[in-house]
Amino acid sequence: MKKVILLFCSMSGNTEEIAEIIESSLTRHGLEVQKFQIDMDDITVTDLLDYEAILFGTYTWGDGDIPYEIEDFYDDMDGIDLTGKVVALFGSCDSMYPDYGGAIDTFAERFKERGASNVLYHLKVDLTPDEEDVKRCQKFADDFVEQLQIFAE
Repeated sequence: MKKVILLFCSMSGNTEEIAEIIESSLTRHGLEVQKFQIDMDDITVTDLLDYEAILFGTYTWGDGDIPYEIEDFYDDMDGIDLTGKVVALFGSCDSMYPDYGGAIDTFAERFKERGASNVLYHLKVDLTPDEEDVKRCQKFADDFVEQLQIFAE
């Protein structure tokens, strides 16, 4: 069984809610998921090396900016090699800004720069997840499990 880490940053609770929906869906598939809140739990970039699969969630601050509380995490990714890691990104965004979910896109590029060749599509939810978004989160998790099976072959 692949070791999966789900880490996220949340200010208003929206991204945390998305993370919980995804975690619940993954555990239904029988995956063991370790969940961490980056700005609250004792988690470092080097901890990512212990996992084959990474789910990363963040909200976007202002017009596409990375949240202040995870800037150090972003910077610490400089020297890490994530070759072969399966990565998917998610988060809450605000459609009132022109750079919708920019922090998610920025982290996706960062994961690719660090060698994660299997960076999957990104799930962006406008503010608080509604009923339709919950279904999208569940499908996102289902698709992630499918990709894990493909990359395991």
